[in-house]
Amino acid sequence: MTATPAVFVSHGAPTQVVEPGPARDFFASLSETVGRPRAILCATAHWTTKEPCLGAAARPETVHDFFGFPEALYRLRYPAPGDPDLAGRAATLLREAGIPAELDPARGLDHGTWTPLLMAWPEADIPVVQLSVQQHRDAAHHLAVGRALAPLREDGVLVLGSGGLTHNLRDFGRFRRNDRPPAYVEDFEAWVDAALLEGRTEDLLRYRTDAPEAARNHPSPEHFLPLFVALGAGGEAPPRRLHASHSWGILSMAAYAFA
Repeated sequence: MTATPAVFVSHGAPTQVVEPGPARDFFASLSETVGRPRAILCATAHWTTKEPCLGAAARPETVHDFFGFPEALYRLRYPAPGDPDLAGRAATLLREAGIPAELDPARGLDHGTWTPLLMAWPEADIPVVQLSVQQHRDAAHHLAVGRALAPLREDGVLVLGSGGLTHNLRDFGRFRRNDRPPAYVEDFEAWVDAALLEGRTEDLLRYRTDAPEAARNHPSPEHFLPLFVALGAGGEAPPRRLHASHSWGILSMAAYAFA
């Protein structure tokens, strides 16, 4: 049995679900690209905790953790089942790797998880477990988290990192949805893309100091950290680039599959 790939996606704004465009087209075809996993474990940028935490609800609610968007988005639901057993196994793998891990039996699915999954697997019939990121920890920590979770791929689990290759919302109001990205976004994106495709993991771990305009593209790191979970779970082999486009100028919608 071939292991399910690990995948990183840039989930973009919640409106990706209802607005036509290249990123939405990509998400709609993701199931054809990676196949149908037995379950999905999603490291989401929109859940930050002190230590890794896994959602263990049997029926996780759809969380609308955003404001100021069209009313239609707040009526959307993604009623995928949870998988408490998978959450428990993932926590065990992390603890065996020396990484403290906790379970949250009440946590729902935030939009970092349900918006890409609604486009990719709209039937919502694949069990989903969420994993938090640690905003105060570095890239190496999240790479280790991904490495610890890699065995899940042998059991048909899609380890999904959902964040954003770039995510500077401080500049959001300066651009329209279809604007070309500014140079600082393109430079950072090109550096990360080259480092990924060339297998330069050590360089990626130093992105805060080595990548051009890293602090401007990520004033806070939570949207970039899921990339390292997917990278670690995928065995750090050079990935396949699955998608490249931009939204609102400052949001790279790049996506990669690992192994």
